Amino acid sequence: MAPPGRRNDGPGDELAHCGTGRNGRGTNPTPKVSSVRVVAESFTWPFKGSWGSRFAVGSLLVLLLPVAFIPLLGYAVTATRAAEAAGGPPPLRLSMRLITDGSWTAAVLLLLSAPFLLVLDPLAGAVDGAHLWQVTDRALSQVYAGIAATFVLALPWGLLLLLFMPHGTSRFAASGRVRDLFDFPATLRDVRRDFPAWNVVAAAMVTAWVVALACVGLLCVGLLPGAFYAILVSAHASASLQSPTGASGADPRTR
Repeated sequence: MAPPGRRNDGPGDELAHCGTGRNGRGTNPTPKVSSVRVVAESFTWPFKGSWGSRFAVGSLLVLLLPVAFIPLLGYAVTATRAAEAAGGPPPLRLSMRLITDGSWTAAVLLLLSAPFLLVLDPLAGAVDGAHLWQVTDRALSQVYAGIAATFVLALPWGLLLLLFMPHGTSRFAASGRVRDLFDFPATLRDVRRDFPAWNVVAAAMVTAWVVALACVGLLCVGLLPGAFYAILVSAHASASLQSPTGASGADPRTR
């Protein structure tokens, strides 16, 4: 029996109040089921269509990374743009747009990585000066210090890229506007607005790169196809952050 002066809500009323905060809005902290499903599909998407030839070409690009860095980044943007295609990732064809997209993506990566590159040498010098290991060879000690400094900076650098690149890449792929790639305030607003969705995408990207590293010894298929697989998974997962109409409904084919 309900207390005096209080209305006895039925089961339907209790369900109506579930997930409602003080302001009457839903407060479900979990991401939408559709978003989770789309991100889960990212792990099988690279194997749709003619995946054998695609992985052969992609592995070659990873092998030639010093000279194929920009085309590989451009293809990642192209794959993000075509993530909704039922036939799997698009074929890898060199074009002016692919080179342009890769160049702008490389520019934003360099911008985000610059602070860490500037700090790397001073940090390595500080680690070397601390004499954390007993090595008589001066050159070898400096190598160890550089490796240690790289590992120290790797985590914050990776987190920064995970924070800014998925949303920026998805907006750029949808709209074709370069400013969407460099709009860091908009990225922060997008992450705050739907943090669970970003969290799922980031987890998928990290998992894909862990799988890529596991391909070296555990799966015995090599790092090259594993890295290309991680790029495709990351592209598909990033695309799930973008609405179907794009960043502002713009035609992605226009600049």
